[in-house]
Amino acid sequence: MKIDIIGDIHGCMKEFETLTEQMGYKWEKDLPVHEDDRLLGFVGDLTDRGPDSLEVIQTVWKLWKKGQALFAPGNHCNKLYRYLNGNNVQITHGLETTVAEFDALTISNRNDIAAMFMELYEESPLYHVLDNGKLIIAHAGIKEDDIGKYSKKVKTFVLYGDITGEKHPDGSPVRRDWAKHYQGSAWIVYGHTPVKEARLINRTINIDTGAVFGGSLTSVRYPEMNLYNVPSSMPYVKEKFRTFD
Repeated sequence: MKIDIIGDIHGCMKEFETLTEQMGYKWEKDLPVHEDDRLLGFVGDLTDRGPDSLEVIQTVWKLWKKGQALFAPGNHCNKLYRYLNGNNVQITHGLETTVAEFDALTISNRNDIAAMFMELYEESPLYHVLDNGKLIIAHAGIKEDDIGKYSKKVKTFVLYGDITGEKHPDGSPVRRDWAKHYQGSAWIVYGHTPVKEARLINRTINIDTGAVFGGSLTSVRYPEMNLYNVPSSMPYVKEKFRTFD
C-alpha cells in the first residue's frame, strides 16, 4: 500500500496544495494526482479556523469519490456534522469560521457542500485499519487493545484523545500521553494535538504540526515513513503547541 497521510488541515488550502506539490503531486482539474498512483489519507479536522474550509471539503470529497483518498473524522468534523444535521452545538472554537463561509453562499451551493461533507463523514469509518493491520489512521490515536473496537468509549478516545476530564487554564482538555505507553506493532498515524514538529514515539507519529496556528502542515509517506512539511501562512500562536517531557 502506498499512501501519503496529511495532518490536520483546518481550512489551510494553500498549505495543502503546496505540501502535495512537494510530494510530487500535480494538480489536474483542481485535484492532486500522483504519477505513482499513491493514495492520500486525511487524519480529520479538515475545517475550522483557517480561511478555506469549504474548498478543503470539496477537494477531499472529490478525491474520496474517485477512490483516491481515505478520510478519518476528527472532533471538528464530528461537530460540523452535528451542526449540519441541525443539532444544537456551540458555534465556537473555529466552527464560527466555517459557518461564516457557509452563510456567504447561496442556499443551493450551501446545500451542495453540506451534502458532500455529510456523505464523506457518514461513509467513512471512525478510523482506518490498513495494510493487513500494519497501519492505523485515527484522528487522536487509539490504544492497542482498542484496535478493531468501536464502542462509545473508543469513539471518544479516537476523536478527543486520552482526556482526563480536567481543563487547562485556557479551557482546553487535559490529555494523557497515550503514545508514550503504546507497545503495538502497527504504525498509528494521528493528529489532533498540535506539536512543533512531527512526534515519533513507539511506532506512533503525530503529524498535527499546527498549520492553522502558524506552525506547518505535515505529511508522512507510507510505507517509507518519510516526512514532508511546508510552513504555515497563518499567525504563530505559541500557546497552542504542546510540548512533552
